[in-house]
Amino acid sequence: MDKLAQLRTMTDVVADTGDINAIRQYQPLDATTNPSLLLKAAALPEYEQLLVRSRRWAEAEGGSNAEQLANCCDKLAVDIGTEILGVIPGRISSEVDARLSFQTDATIAKARRLIDLYEANGVQRERVLIKIAATWEGIEAARALERDGINCNLTLLFGFSQAAACADAGVFLISPFVGRILDWYKNATGESYTAETDPGVLSVRRIYNYYKTHGYQTVVMGASFRNTGEIEALAGCDRLTISPALLQELSEDDGELTRTLDPATTDGEAQIALDESAYRWQLNEDAMATEKLAEGIRNFAADQVKLEQLLAQL
Repeated sequence: MDKLAQLRTMTDVVADTGDINAIRQYQPLDATTNPSLLLKAAALPEYEQLLVRSRRWAEAEGGSNAEQLANCCDKLAVDIGTEILGVIPGRISSEVDARLSFQTDATIAKARRLIDLYEANGVQRERVLIKIAATWEGIEAARALERDGINCNLTLLFGFSQAAACADAGVFLISPFVGRILDWYKNATGESYTAETDPGVLSVRRIYNYYKTHGYQTVVMGASFRNTGEIEALAGCDRLTISPALLQELSEDDGELTRTLDPATTDGEAQIALDESAYRWQLNEDAMATEKLAEGIRNFAADQVKLEQLLAQL
């Protein structure tokens, strides 16, 4: 078997794209989107009618220009997600506006709005994950949403404190980033890293071992990969969300893939409980996680604005 086929025997493979043709080609269990991926997807010919339809729908809903653009973006995200759900057996992740990352109540309201739109499309909430940045406010929003039966994917997760707080909140799934952690360390140290010394890989392994040791049900889904070596070093992780380019590389490699993560052989560190003060302090002490979280929120917010500008021109 090629390495992608081997990976599927030990890890649930998720497509990190909004390109429905790529999703059809690689047949993942789930798919994830974010504002950056939606912006790319909006340029694809197969989604042109969805853009127009979303704009017309938002106009019919009424409200101010800002409200119409927000509604248009929500509708487009949900309609693209609905299209993707037609070709995958599992779940789609749809992201809350990154500009709400520090507003718990507004995040909850936006999440419920997205779920309402999915349900209006005939999609049950059990097939949707609401993506939320793993700020303290976002984690608290996810805690409330999970109690209401709305499952969440906590994203932009770079630090262990974020992962520990997400587990305590009972979130369905976390997306610890790998490649962006590697980027930070390469820039900060000037060093080169192998797959086994990659700080992003080591971060996900630490979180995985901690979760399995203490019986947390939260799914660990490694994300943001720079190369297939990082993916192979996390073989056996609950889920991995992978770009089409790296899915192709794995599918063309007939080498042997060795499992590196197994819930039966974990040895995680002592369990911790974090209140808001402890969470914020530990995050503050992790320069990489602090900087990459802030940068990720800024970049997603910027792409959200670009998407709004594109839709405003229709």
